[in-house]
Amino acid sequence: MDDKNYNLSVKLDKIHLRNPTMLASGILGISQSIFERLYHENIGAVVTKSISVKPMKGYPNPTVIPLGGGSYLNAVGLSNPGVDAFSRELSHNKIIPIFISLVGSSEKEFSKMVKAFDALNILGYEINLSCPHVSKMGMEVGDDPEAVNKIVKTVRMNTNKPISVKVGVGSIDVVELARVAVDAGSDIITAINTLRAMSIDIETMMPILSNRIGGLSGNAIKPIGIRCVYEISKKLEVPVIGCGGVSSWKDVVEYMIAGASAVQIGSVLGSKGPRIFNQITTGLKKYVEKKQLKNIGEIIGISHKY
Repeated sequence: MDDKNYNLSVKLDKIHLRNPTMLASGILGISQSIFERLYHENIGAVVTKSISVKPMKGYPNPTVIPLGGGSYLNAVGLSNPGVDAFSRELSHNKIIPIFISLVGSSEKEFSKMVKAFDALNILGYEINLSCPHVSKMGMEVGDDPEAVNKIVKTVRMNTNKPISVKVGVGSIDVVELARVAVDAGSDIITAINTLRAMSIDIETMMPILSNRIGGLSGNAIKPIGIRCVYEISKKLEVPVIGCGGVSSWKDVVEYMIAGASAVQIGSVLGSKGPRIFNQITTGLKKYVEKKQLKNIGEIIGISHKY
């Protein structure tokens, strides 16, 4: 099928994507060669692993536990090469639509990263304010509205590129957290991140993850992601990227009907690999044809009518 006949293009703020599929941050996201492979699998856009000012080694194994039913528990620890090495990795990017995920603990760190990346050929930034298992970063920052306000304003002051803030389910209402981010200058909201969770081995009586606490991802969190996307998109005038538990084209459609303009895919790559993006876009094209739509965007937020 031809994308021109089965139009899957979507708009995120001032960005046009060829289709609504995106790689979720934390999955496969530090190599230009991998990004190119994903692009040839018909992905709409890539979100990199979260990058910090200095390299981070992450946690020792075990860092990922399959829970069954397409769900996982992970605590990788935001391992990444740091801003200098990663800016070199992306320095020759020409055509891959990339959002760089940023993580840090201070306004100064975010400012330094944006200044290092902003001349690169990238779409924009996703600010990770919701990682549930790294101290002084992620959710510890995201649960502080004042810190969110300052960090988003700092990034906004240093770039004209689109900014998305990735929100999670913490101690602050997700809609109110999104509102703080939008008021501070975020153009897009990504919802949601993994959920703070834990698993214990009943034989050893020890936590299974080396970090003890991790993030729950995969099928188990999709209904929560759908709810958050629905509430944010209904109450705020901002494009939303859905994330959490997406493993098929039907999940993408459900997120879009809830209000998402694009949808990120992550955990399922562990079992299906990069080909999942081609499979999903093929399914979306058939859905557009079946529903006699001119564009997949016609379904965004339809559930708000009911």
